[in-house]
Amino acid sequence: MKNARHAKILELIESKSIDRQEELLQQLKECGFAVTQATVSRDIRELGLIKAATGDGRYRYVAAANATKTAHTPGRFQTIFRESVIRADSAGHLVLVKCYTGMANAACEVFDAMVWNDVVGTLSGDDTFMILMRSEEAAKAITKEISKYAAN
Repeated sequence: MKNARHAKILELIESKSIDRQEELLQQLKECGFAVTQATVSRDIRELGLIKAATGDGRYRYVAAANATKTAHTPGRFQTIFRESVIRADSAGHLVLVKCYTGMANAACEVFDAMVWNDVVGTLSGDDTFMILMRSEEAAKAITKEISKYAAN
């Protein structure tokens, strides 16, 4: 039963943006699992789930295996971006993020560590990194979000 519950938890957090234990508890109950808050709390600890920031400033549970090896907080993201990013612009599905010389890898690394919707992947150079988005609308939205942290 525990293995099935753990598998369901991983499936739920992958498919839904769950940010509270109470929400996970309710989802499990709706799936037919008779669980308590203590059980859900223990399962979260045993599975090594962590809360990761999403692109819209909220948080959600993710499996530690899907997270980066270094914990990145929104504060760290903001600090590195404010010190690294000059500007961002989009063209079609691509977003170009211009950085100070030598800073693009650090900015791209903290960007990758965050959970963003519609990001296909990134490619970093010395003073620029690119983000491939699923749509033009998503590219425009992430450009607007990144621009909030740009130096200019």
